[in-house]
Amino acid sequence: MKFAPKLLTALLMTQCAATFAKGNADTIFFGGPIVTVNAKNEEVQALAVQNGKIVAVGTKDAVTKEWQASATKIIDLQGQTLMPGFVEPHVHIMVTAVFEGLGLNLSNFTLPYDTKETLIQKMKAGLKNVPAGGWLFGFGVDPSRTTPFMAELTADDLDKVSTTVPIFIVNQSGHIGYVNHKALEIAGVTNKTPNPAGGGIYVKDAKGRLTGKLVEPPTYLPFMAKMPNPTEEQLFAAIEGTMKKMASTGVTTASDMSVGGNFGVDKEIAIYKGIFAKNASPIRVRGYLFSETLPVGYKAIKPNDGDDKLRFIGVKYITDGSTQGLTAALNQPYSYPKDSKWSGSLNFKDADIYASMKSYFDQGWQISSHSNGDKAIDQALNSYSKLLAGNPKPQERRLRIEHFTVNHPEHVKKAVTLGVIPSFTIGHVDYWGAAFSNHIIGSERAERIDPAGDFKRAGGKFTLHSDSPVSNVGPLNYVSEEVTRLWQLPPQKVLGPTQAVSVDDAIRAITIDAAYQIFADNIVGSLEVGKQADLVVLERNPRKTPPAEIRNIKVSGTWIDGKQVSLK
Repeated sequence: MKFAPKLLTALLMTQCAATFAKGNADTIFFGGPIVTVNAKNEEVQALAVQNGKIVAVGTKDAVTKEWQASATKIIDLQGQTLMPGFVEPHVHIMVTAVFEGLGLNLSNFTLPYDTKETLIQKMKAGLKNVPAGGWLFGFGVDPSRTTPFMAELTADDLDKVSTTVPIFIVNQSGHIGYVNHKALEIAGVTNKTPNPAGGGIYVKDAKGRLTGKLVEPPTYLPFMAKMPNPTEEQLFAAIEGTMKKMASTGVTTASDMSVGGNFGVDKEIAIYKGIFAKNASPIRVRGYLFSETLPVGYKAIKPNDGDDKLRFIGVKYITDGSTQGLTAALNQPYSYPKDSKWSGSLNFKDADIYASMKSYFDQGWQISSHSNGDKAIDQALNSYSKLLAGNPKPQERRLRIEHFTVNHPEHVKKAVTLGVIPSFTIGHVDYWGAAFSNHIIGSERAERIDPAGDFKRAGGKFTLHSDSPVSNVGPLNYVSEEVTRLWQLPPQKVLGPTQAVSVDDAIRAITIDAAYQIFADNIVGSLEVGKQADLVVLERNPRKTPPAEIRNIKVSGTWIDGKQVSLK
């Protein structure tokens, strides 16, 4: 049956009117500031939700008059603030679940720092939870936040914990690991084992003996292959727990930047689909396939496979390592140790990474590049320039650079011209700022890390993230970190004051601009009519709170599609 254009238009308008009938809202919020984060950064008095979508924003009188019915649920904010649900553009959900939910969490983001001895005692305490035949697996040691500075674990140190239980500990950055001699024995890694491709290094001492230090994830594989896998029940519970923890911070959408990094791409995609099939996720997820685990010519799923709850949109490359781990690829040597000639190394040759990126770019995948060092940023931007050559609207591809840590003004200019959006691990300023400035890269380079101010002035977008499990998820914390640029270690100092931005700009970096970065700005990121009712209720308005105190604002509730998330 065919309809005339005018009749079809009339039918569609009738359907829309029936779907969003005025006077029949499911929920109306009022009684506190409602921060829309729309183009004008407006605050309104009331917001109405129907069928999971926002149907009205405006004055209390207008919204209640047009949308309130006898069955409408009225939520009086009682002075609290309503905002768009936060968008966390860069986390590792599966990795965080495994490291923090199933392993021994050794992370320490407080003061004082750990010492080798306190870490050894924590690991000894963790032995009691290791079953017979199991491994002690942990995460979160960080020599740059250890006393004395850069005190690093060795196989001999871990043998003090146990010589019979194999031990595998991952550095806070995720780019370095430490094993004891029992683990080396079981994995079959010897002094003669060649370094794996992808930047991996089995570190040896001056006599050619393995120290127990592993550089870059390819070196982890022989050990992971021997470790017992968690049961499906354990894994699902850990993932769901990680998602709920994120939702408790106000996050309603998150991007997993390493799908396939633990158990392979196909298995992790299946895990995600299983979780969403039973409606067990309290947040939306956007997935990026981990390039190092993708089989050559991988086409099992297509770009944008999924729906508004779960969608796979990109391919992620790791071009270098960790700045605080001294493995990021720099153009000039590290400042630590004194007179160092070491400047890190790239994980790919220029031609190889470009060829790989192009194969997925041409399929329609968004490309993301982990690039901490300026040499790695050079490589990423040069590759992107070639990918986008001849494209009159390069910004439509929304190519990403993760971290963008050690950088130069010309990097910012080139990125903005190409429409590249960086996402900053803003905890670098807070937790590692003192180490960067005083030791690792020196004050001049450290002043420029996470150059949000430069991107703002150049007319570009940027986002803020945790890189969890590298740092803890907490979008309000990112706002405090970016606006104040204070490092944690006393005496505190503002690191790179010219790179600070306003509270409103930082809020956009965890809401609408983060949504834009992951191609979700059409449905989330701001409180506007037609978008999904993904909301967060805060005890205080961050726009009226001293910047250093924003991180302490309590999240009172998180809402997805107009329904409050249960965190039990």
